[in-house]
Amino acid sequence: MAFVSEEEKTEDYLFKIVLVGDSAVGKSNLLARFARDEFYPNSKSTIGVEFQTQKMDINGKEIKAQIWDTAGQERFRAVTSAYYRGAVGALLVYDISRRQTFDSIGRWLNELHTHSDMNVVTILVGNKTDLKDAREVPTAEGKALAEAQGLFFMETSALDSSNVAAAFQTVVKEIYNILSRKVMITQEFKNKDAAALGEGKTVVLQGEGNNKEALDEEPKKFGCCSS
Repeated sequence: MAFVSEEEKTEDYLFKIVLVGDSAVGKSNLLARFARDEFYPNSKSTIGVEFQTQKMDINGKEIKAQIWDTAGQERFRAVTSAYYRGAVGALLVYDISRRQTFDSIGRWLNELHTHSDMNVVTILVGNKTDLKDAREVPTAEGKALAEAQGLFFMETSALDSSNVAAAFQTVVKEIYNILSRKVMITQEFKNKDAAALGEGKTVVLQGEGNNKEALDEEPKKFGCCSS
């Protein structure tokens, strides 16, 4: 997984996260609720790309999540590879009251994998749980899809704030955990090499491909977490 470069302070990280899904599933309101605790009941789709930066503290480290919203581009099939470039996390959103948006998840997942790293941390989000009387996609069906695809899962409501922060935090925490594991693995390699040098042993440098494979070993598939 390719991570966005560190900020000037070594303890700060910047993670790019993208919001993906059909138009009018509530992506912009999820972002507005998380970043500014706002909700726009009459919000309209706009053309362009918007992003908000939100700070989080994880294990004493300041993490900055730069969250990108397609802002209506998906209606015109104009979401480009540039939108996904550098993303290490994604919220794949559907509207629980509109089955068509759930049926589109496979297409969005394919697009995400085509234009970004296959290991991008992804959570499937069933939004608008406040519309319980109009529900067309059962919770169990969302969970089953997430489990089949190795994604996290959560249902949210941007209107009443249910699980909104938790959905974003789940993604950011998992990205940080993966990064931390990679740093630890790299440090272990350095320590072993240093110890070998200190004991006068010959250090054999493996081929670049082998080292890269060891450091970039794909993490195990994530379990599915529900609200």
